[in-house]
Amino acid sequence: MQVELNNNIPINEFQLAEQLGQCIHSDRRSDFSLMLAMLTEDVKEHSQFKLPVVENTSLKESDQQLRQKFNLPPQAPLTIEAPHQLEGFNQAQKIVDQQLSSILFENALKPKPIAFRDNHKFIPTEIMSNTSIHCQKRYTDNATGKRLSFNAKAWLDAVKNSVVKAPLLNL
Repeated sequence: MQVELNNNIPINEFQLAEQLGQCIHSDRRSDFSLMLAMLTEDVKEHSQFKLPVVENTSLKESDQQLRQKFNLPPQAPLTIEAPHQLEGFNQAQKIVDQQLSSILFENALKPKPIAFRDNHKFIPTEIMSNTSIHCQKRYTDNATGKRLSFNAKAWLDAVKNSVVKAPLLNL
């Protein structure tokens, strides 16, 4: 069963703007609970994880540099890229001859692809139907990796204004 997804699904609290704060100040607990229930359970989708990342690239070593440094074989490809790579999986005779160590040795020297499927981003529909609506939407939109811009000064001004406008609490 494929669910039609629209763009009006709130994923994180950033999309709700100041509505959560307004619900708290006006004592609308049911609206607050409803808005929180609509948000995704996936922590990676929360707005604080979508902020710009500043990385120091001078300290990072590339994968290729580390493989050369530790004398590692090339990385195993995820999928078969050419039909001639299927020949490497024909290992039945070696298994019959009980040459399992030669199979392991060959795979260590020249790693075989992990999967046969050419599209390594493919997810079967029976798996996708068991995921949340947010996960299905993220898969169909391919929106992962987008970072939000963050204006810290405007955010602090908004917090300051909401605190000033809030009525005093009666205890």
